[in-house]
Amino acid sequence: MRYTLLLHYPEMSAEALGPEGMEYGQRAFTAYAATLQAAGALVSAEVLQPSVATTTLRTVDGVLQVQDGPFADTKEQLGGTFVIDVPELDAALAWARRAPSVEWGPVEVRPGATHTVDGAWVPNA
Repeated sequence: MRYTLLLHYPEMSAEALGPEGMEYGQRAFTAYAATLQAAGALVSAEVLQPSVATTTLRTVDGVLQVQDGPFADTKEQLGGTFVIDVPELDAALAWARRAPSVEWGPVEVRPGATHTVDGAWVPNA
């Protein structure tokens, strides 16, 4: 079953984080990704650009609005994702507990679904 681990943590610039903080984060996430890969669970991983690079679309009263940046004013950002393939939710939760960012913010675990050629959405198995 595929799960996406959505990593939320406080948004900070590289300058605010400092070189030591950046190096610590990079080492921690590199080690985490390598451990997932070695276990055969890693499908993909992605670090997202800062939320200031975001464009958000939404419809209000039937009118499409396009806004630079995230729509909600938050102190946390969605900073990255790991897509893993594990037997069940308990295994996904075990991997989520090991995500380095769980020290700084929530890690959301969400099952995925695949769109098939015939137009159906099927839970990933």
